[in-house]
Amino acid sequence: MPEAGFHFEQPLWFLGLLALVPVAIWLWRSAARAARGPIHRYADAHLLPHLTGTRELKAQERWGRFLKWSLLWALLLLAMAGPRWDYTDVRLFHPGNNLLILLDVSRSMQVADVAPSRIARARQEIQDLIMIDREVRLGLIAFASVPHVVSPVTEDTFTVLNALPALSTDLTELQGSRVSSALDRAETLLKSLPAESARAILLISDGDFDEPDLTDQVRKLAEEGIRLHVLGIGTETGARVPAPPPAQAGSWITDRSGKAVVSSLNVNLLEGLAKAGQGVFEIANYRDGDTKAILRAAAVSKVPAKASDERTRIWNERYYLPVLAIMALLVPQFRGQRRGQPGAQAARGAIGGGKS
Repeated sequence: MPEAGFHFEQPLWFLGLLALVPVAIWLWRSAARAARGPIHRYADAHLLPHLTGTRELKAQERWGRFLKWSLLWALLLLAMAGPRWDYTDVRLFHPGNNLLILLDVSRSMQVADVAPSRIARARQEIQDLIMIDREVRLGLIAFASVPHVVSPVTEDTFTVLNALPALSTDLTELQGSRVSSALDRAETLLKSLPAESARAILLISDGDFDEPDLTDQVRKLAEEGIRLHVLGIGTETGARVPAPPPAQAGSWITDRSGKAVVSSLNVNLLEGLAKAGQGVFEIANYRDGDTKAILRAAAVSKVPAKASDERTRIWNERYYLPVLAIMALLVPQFRGQRRGQPGAQAARGAIGGGKS
C-alpha cells in the first residue's frame, strides 16, 4: 500500500551521503601531509604565501568549504530521492474504443460557405464529440502538407479541447492537403494500442485533395481493423478561398488565368473513402445527429468501456524545492568569483611591482 503522507519515491539515493566520509578523511590527511611538506624547511609558515604566491587555507576555512559542498551534495541527493506529498485520487477507467481525429487545416478550410468558416465549424464538431457522453477515447492530428500530432489517443480529452482554439489554417507555411501522410501517422499511433480495442479514424475535411492511391490505403487499414469515418465540412456549392497573409484582407487565391479559386465539398470522394474504410459518412450540420452517429460507429469494441472502483494515486512531486535551494546557494558563489577576479589581478600586479 502506498504511503499516505510525506515520503520519498527513491530513498536509496541517500546512500550517496556515505561518500562524504571518504572525502572528509582525504581532506584531513591531505591537510596533515601539506603541513609536514618539505617546503616548510625553507621558510616559516607565515612567509610561505610570499614565496609561493598562494596561501594555505586555515582549518576553519577548509572545513567550512567542505560543509558547504556537503550541503549542496545532500540537497542534490534529496532532489534525486523524489520528495513528495499530497496526491489526487483518480478512479481508473478502462476504455475499449479509440478514435483518432484527422483535422484538415489546409487553406481551403478557411472558406466561409458554412458559418463562420469551415475550420471553425470543424472545431465546433470536435468540441461536440468531447462534450457528448461517450465511450470513446480521442486523439487529434492536424494536417495540411504534413501531419502534426496535437494529442495522442487519451482519456484526458480536455487536452484536445484546450488545443482547439489554436488550430487554424495558418499553422503550416507549405499549403496543400496530404491525407496519406496523416493516415500513416495515425496508423502508427493506433497500432500501439491493444488489439482487442476498437481502433478508428475520423477524417474531418472538405475533400479538396487529389491522391490517386488514397482509396487503396484506406481499404488496407480497414482490413487491419482500423476503420475510417468521414465528416464532411462545407457545401457542394462552395465559395472562394481567401488568400493567406500577408495578402490584403478580402483578397482571394487565383488560378493561372487570374480567376478566383472556388472550393466545394467533394461528397463523392469523401463518401467513397468512408465506404472503402468500412465507416460512416456524415456532413457536418448544426445538430448533434452527425456527432452521435460517428460515436456509435466508433464504439464497437469487443471489450466494452467500463468504470471500476479501482483507484490510483497521482502524487505531487516536490523535487524542484531542493533544486531551487541549490541554485540559491550557488548564485552568490559565481557573483563572488566575478567580483574577486579584478582584485586578485591587482594583487598579483602589486606583488610583481614590488619584486621589480
